[in-house]
Amino acid sequence: MANMCKNQAMHRIAVLVRHGVMPMELGLVHQLFGRARTPGGEPLYEVTTCALTPGEVRTDADFPIRVEHGPEALDGADTVIVLATHEYDETETEGRLGPQLAAALDRIRPGTRIASICTGAFVLAAAGLLDGRRATTHWISSDRFRAFFPAVQLDPDVLYTEDGDVLTSAGEASGIDLCLHMIRRDHGAAVANEVARMTVVPPHRDGGQAQYVLRPVPEPQISSTRRARAWALEHLDRPLSLRELAAQEAMSVRTFTRRFRDEVGISPLQWLTQQRIERARQLLEETDLPVERVAADAGFGTAASLRQHLQVALGVSPSAYRNTFRGSDALAAS
Repeated sequence: MANMCKNQAMHRIAVLVRHGVMPMELGLVHQLFGRARTPGGEPLYEVTTCALTPGEVRTDADFPIRVEHGPEALDGADTVIVLATHEYDETETEGRLGPQLAAALDRIRPGTRIASICTGAFVLAAAGLLDGRRATTHWISSDRFRAFFPAVQLDPDVLYTEDGDVLTSAGEASGIDLCLHMIRRDHGAAVANEVARMTVVPPHRDGGQAQYVLRPVPEPQISSTRRARAWALEHLDRPLSLRELAAQEAMSVRTFTRRFRDEVGISPLQWLTQQRIERARQLLEETDLPVERVAADAGFGTAASLRQHLQVALGVSPSAYRNTFRGSDALAAS
């Protein structure tokens, strides 16, 4: 949880674009971080777009964008996000940085959080930032990525990764998940969920979820597992078995498990754990309930179980999590 922001200064994000940038990637970064607000409505992030050379930047659409800032915008950034490009340069074709791009990255101060969307991971890898780290990129580019960067622990089957202060995401849409993840890390689930609600996107998809699933929208003649998921969310406070979930859809456990993974990208039990962690985070942020009660309401049963799951998922205890987002006064309730 080292990246959570408690300082009063606005968190500065620099978005680095190159010729061939995809407008959707650039827009989603501004949209999501721009909607993150304090309870009083004050913005939590300042987002600046920069290019290797200020001026007109080509996109993969039939219109360019005009970027006012050059690489100097990277100097004081708290977070740098590198976007993909459809106009491959040395990074994508040879696995090395061109001199202008290398000089720009040298301006990033040590300790800055750095993230990439889609094949922007090639830039991070070429700069040596991913050596020995777990990372991802768009699945269609995974073979080329492996050939160029064998020192990187590439996982092409996930939506996004976080390894210390370096994060990577898969295709364009998974950039939404990555941005929400960073907002959640910085300011908690309540802020991230409100951003997601305003943007009309799912509030949380775990990074380990598959990049693509076999049936994201079930065929009309095939039953969905949607009803079982809705039922589970209403009964998170008690033990739930695969048999009970399958019964909500009148399926066998085997069929239900297969269909669930096809639709959601992860197993039912993995999904349940994710939902319980999200419920616990919400209760820790928004209530003064004791940890034992939070554990029970989220379906973990005991405070020890909640502590174990939160430690694995977030690297902190329930009390530390609550203190981060609610201040030291909340510790008395833990």
